Amino acid sequence: MSTDLAPDPAPAPAAPRTDPRTPAELRTLVTELAERPAEWIHLVRLSVGERWYVQLDLTPDHEVWLISWLPGQSTGFHDHGGSRGAFTVALGELEELSLGGPEGELRTRRLGAGAVRAFGPEFLHDVRNTSAGPAVTIHAYSPPLNEMARYELRADGLRRTAIEGPEQW
Repeated sequence: MSTDLAPDPAPAPAAPRTDPRTPAELRTLVTELAERPAEWIHLVRLSVGERWYVQLDLTPDHEVWLISWLPGQSTGFHDHGGSRGAFTVALGELEELSLGGPEGELRTRRLGAGAVRAFGPEFLHDVRNTSAGPAVTIHAYSPPLNEMARYELRADGLRRTAIEGPEQW
């Protein structure tokens, strides 16, 4: 007697993740990608007029960007529209300005190659290249960015000056 058994059906693919990733998950994502330069180094371009950037990945729950910075280029103070985020300096060196501490004082951090910053949805900062050479960073945001507010630093703190959408990036 022969018995023909049908193979088990393939498992259904997992539904795409839609809940936001944590800053720790985003930190891991950018760190691991930075350790695989063969996947992105050929994409890097340097632009004299402004920072150069390209989106590397976009899913329902996150996006990843590659950004290059020449000396003197900066983001200005900005938020991330309620998204969580992380970035790593893959090459070069940058400086990050943020407000913090009990008095809301201005903090300056030097970020060399390998440095990683991860943050929650309320974080504001200014990232700039104050070094003599170019820098390259990898950024991840969750959920994907849909707006960013720009701020001006004044004596009494930060004041929102504009809101930008993806069409302005």
